[in-house]
Amino acid sequence: MQNVSPITAGHAVLETVIGFMGIAWSEKGLTRLCLPERSPEAVERRLFRHAGVSNATEQPKWVVELIASIKAYAAGEDVDFSGVPVDLDGVDDFRLAIYDAARKLSFGETTTYGELAKRAGHSGLARETGAALGANPVPLVIPCHRILAAGGKIGGFSAPGGSATKEKMLAMEGVRVGPPPAAQASFGF
Repeated sequence: MQNVSPITAGHAVLETVIGFMGIAWSEKGLTRLCLPERSPEAVERRLFRHAGVSNATEQPKWVVELIASIKAYAAGEDVDFSGVPVDLDGVDDFRLAIYDAARKLSFGETTTYGELAKRAGHSGLARETGAALGANPVPLVIPCHRILAAGGKIGGFSAPGGSATKEKMLAMEGVRVGPPPAAQASFGF
């Protein structure tokens, strides 16, 4: 008789200094990450809109570590999520290439949709890259907030709060988006 491993899928809602966030995982890795909402109920609703999210709440060691890392990130710490296992079953090759290229961006590093497409081996597909990132199931771990529109403009963001949330996340990483401050303000007079 074959040993059956315990079910290792589950979900968690966590409170951070920037709001309630949620994660879901399978035996292969992270399957969902919900960016901040005002209530734990809103996060639960968002998580359970997706098929395959387990009711289980028992956390494997890597999930405990991920939760601590998310809380540290929300508190303004430089966190590297590149080692987090991600379960992207069912995701097409184009999106996998885009997500892989995005995961190589470090804390506070940005690029444009066009440049990310090029890095992923899909030059000229900036719009398609934006659409792929809009479907990203695990924002923050696949840091789609670090991808900007041409000319350094903020671009779109499909998470709650839209572009304002993207701009806040970038600001937490020390990235300022938009026009520079007026010359007088930059010199303090």
